[in-house]
Amino acid sequence: MSGFAEVKLFQVKPDKLAEFEDLVAVISKGQREQVGCLGIRYMKRFYTIDGVELGEPPRELTKIVKCVKYYAYWEFDCKENYGKATKWFFDEYLKVVQRLLIMPFDINCGDSVVSLV
Repeated sequence: MSGFAEVKLFQVKPDKLAEFEDLVAVISKGQREQVGCLGIRYMKRFYTIDGVELGEPPRELTKIVKCVKYYAYWEFDCKENYGKATKWFFDEYLKVVQRLLIMPFDINCGDSVVSLV
């Protein structure tokens, strides 16, 4: 099965982490309800494998330099439904999300290779 997916990178201000995570809990419910949505996942980057022996667990990052990175993976059955859902996201949440970030979020999108379902 193939579909269409996007990955967003959010670089969140250090003093806005709790607010961002609370907002994502609300946003993700609406994202799941969009027509054709196969899944939405968010990840907070707070670990690294730099300096870790292969086979060992990653180590936790010890300090925040300028931001905390969050990634979202949003998958759809087709690019047409993705387009409609993206419009909904921008209409509903662009302004509130942008004020929590150090710079505008980055979007990469394309055909799914392996689906979540």
